[in-house]
Amino acid sequence: MATSDKVAAVEEITQKLRDSNAAVVTSYTGLTVAQLKQLRRSLGENAQYRVVKNTLTKIAANEAGIQLDEHLQGSTAVAFVTGDPVEAAKGLRDFAKDNPNLVIKGGVLDGKALSADEIKKLADLESREVLLSKLAGAMKGKQSQAASVFQALPSKFVRTAEALRAKQAEQGGAE
Repeated sequence: MATSDKVAAVEEITQKLRDSNAAVVTSYTGLTVAQLKQLRRSLGENAQYRVVKNTLTKIAANEAGIQLDEHLQGSTAVAFVTGDPVEAAKGLRDFAKDNPNLVIKGGVLDGKALSADEIKKLADLESREVLLSKLAGAMKGKQSQAASVFQALPSKFVRTAEALRAKQAEQGGAE
């Protein structure tokens, strides 16, 4: 590879690392072209899976201020995630279950280095949309409970006042 091509490749990888909110480093040895194509589709629209050269990626990661050196050995491909990192992590994890040749080495999320186990834990999380909908449902439930409590207080007060009035009328009539 010519020097100008290497410089351009480093600049491209550096830009992808800066633009991504997560990057997952994998080993793809033994995967066919068809399997790689299937993997790219399983990652969704918010992730781009690229086979990279280790030395160029090390340079690009250093320029981007990211620590990936320990994961850049052997055949390496990187999933650059611009959307929901949980969705991409799930796609990689699920694909790796069916294709043991795909090995998740590690990665980075919002500038913080992640181990392979941490990426698997990330994949176990529910997506952002599901978590937000659960939060909204919980908040709506709490609001309706609060409304019931606030509505019950005046009616309970009225019933108590009516019972007191009836008791006073009964005591007043008994005397």
